[in-house]
Amino acid sequence: MLKRFFTPPDRSSYFLFGPRGTGKTTWLKQHYPHAYWIDLLDPEVFRFFSAGPERLRQILAEHSSQKIVVIDEVQKVPELLNAVHLLIEEKKGYQFILTGSSSRKLKKEGVNLLGGRALLRYMPPFFAKELGTSFNLDRNLNLGMLPIVLDSPTPTEVLRAYAGIYLKEEVQAEGIVRNVGDFARFLETMSFSHASLINASNIARESQISRKTVDGYMTILEDLLLSFRLDIFRRKAKRVLSEHSKFYFFDAGVYISLRPQNLFDKKTELEGGSLEGLVAQHLKTWKDAQLDNTQLHFWRTASKLEVDFIVTNSNCFLAIEVKNGSTIHPADLRGLEAFREDYPEATAILLYRGKQRYKERDILCWPVDDFLLKIHPDDPLPH
Repeated sequence: MLKRFFTPPDRSSYFLFGPRGTGKTTWLKQHYPHAYWIDLLDPEVFRFFSAGPERLRQILAEHSSQKIVVIDEVQKVPELLNAVHLLIEEKKGYQFILTGSSSRKLKKEGVNLLGGRALLRYMPPFFAKELGTSFNLDRNLNLGMLPIVLDSPTPTEVLRAYAGIYLKEEVQAEGIVRNVGDFARFLETMSFSHASLINASNIARESQISRKTVDGYMTILEDLLLSFRLDIFRRKAKRVLSEHSKFYFFDAGVYISLRPQNLFDKKTELEGGSLEGLVAQHLKTWKDAQLDNTQLHFWRTASKLEVDFIVTNSNCFLAIEVKNGSTIHPADLRGLEAFREDYPEATAILLYRGKQRYKERDILCWPVDDFLLKIHPDDPLPH
């Protein structure tokens, strides 16, 4: 079993969120082998605690020697958090680890994540560095980085079924949307917006749903931890900038599985979106692991000059462009050069599919697979 980079809080209670299949349960069972385990995906356990969340206190009183308690998929019975809150307040030495693959029910019920009494952590898909020598850029552009996929003897089949799992178990079973067919069509349409600016009116037209429904469905995707958006970098802007956010599915393989593929599709288009998405998910996951105020944006002017990622914190200011080519052309550098004109203090990096690392016009050109293999959540970004 591959060792994950995730480091849990020491003795503090915490929420561990992450999409299905990122390995939360596997990691927890390995790290807390003697914890008292409450699996709310088990129908009998779900019914037991749904009927009486206060039963948690009674159960733990019967297992007084066990002070580490894991409640798996806590969003299934959000009322349990009231019981957890009281037990933490009583300071009886319990450490609660509360996992979730969706924050939607917690938001709907007005849950305040225990008023700050539990920390918030995320379990992402694999980092390339976690895979080590098993990481293969071509393979992982198609399969992504989900443990449930890469650990399977039939990864393509598991990936193909992944969206169906969410549609059936999260969306349909919990009645999140009225029309599952509309939502499935919306997912397919959003696959064409991956690594692109969000145009809600076009998405509504292609999905045959209203603009308001598009906004609601996008919120659902984010609540299910299936997607994220990047906003424009606007600090001390010297040019007219785009007004739209940029959209990404949380995993490159999930994007590929949702994207309809036809004979007239260009392989470079699919690979380009997958490659940018693979870099995006690494950068976002790295950002989420930082304790300081790290920010991740993109930059695009009204005249369509663009830089894919802007990473800022107290120790770094990086402008990163991703190109799906093995050679670099002068046009590939224009966005970074324009950004450096406005922000000369930024370090400019162009990631590409070649094998050599070198500088071109004071821009560091770096093989993308080598760059990804150097990202570790406990270290600064390579630059």
